[in-house]
Amino acid sequence: MGEQRDRMLRGELYRDDDADLVAERKSCQRLLDQFNATGADEDSLRHGVLKRLLGSIGEGSWIMPRFQCDYGSLITIGSNSFLNYDAILMDCAPITIGNDVSIGPRAQLLTALHPMEDHEARRQRWESAAPVVIGDNVWLGGGVIVCPGVTIGDDVVIGAGSVVTKDVPPRVFAAGNPCRVIRELS
Repeated sequence: MGEQRDRMLRGELYRDDDADLVAERKSCQRLLDQFNATGADEDSLRHGVLKRLLGSIGEGSWIMPRFQCDYGSLITIGSNSFLNYDAILMDCAPITIGNDVSIGPRAQLLTALHPMEDHEARRQRWESAAPVVIGDNVWLGGGVIVCPGVTIGDDVVIGAGSVVTKDVPPRVFAAGNPCRVIRELS
């Protein structure tokens, strides 16, 4: 493991143009090319590619093409979970998706952060990353964006188009931009 990858995984500033990180992303992209080129009846081929691509994927879970991610190896998906079309999982930090999760089309789980106050560091392409955690039995509506460092509790529903910038407690319906709790769920 290279120094920049170590820094990335510790949540420190790192350079994404590091040769090892670039090579790892290209390897991921080759697997994504295979996955996204599969035919409608090639479920077992798709699942085989996902098993090579992802950190882990539980029994009964599946992802619809078109799927995009940076590294793949930092993504963990529990059992019986589903990611609909056009999911983007920017896994510069770990992304953990629980069991029985449904993620709507065009959802984005983002871990990358860029310096806000240090304009020169941003100009020089330094970045950092923070993990995303999605609990069990969560439903993210279509077009939901989950920002870096966010944890969504168990049994949560996030309304379509929401931008989740802060942690969401268990058993609530939350929606909006920025996302906020609307009501508790029984």
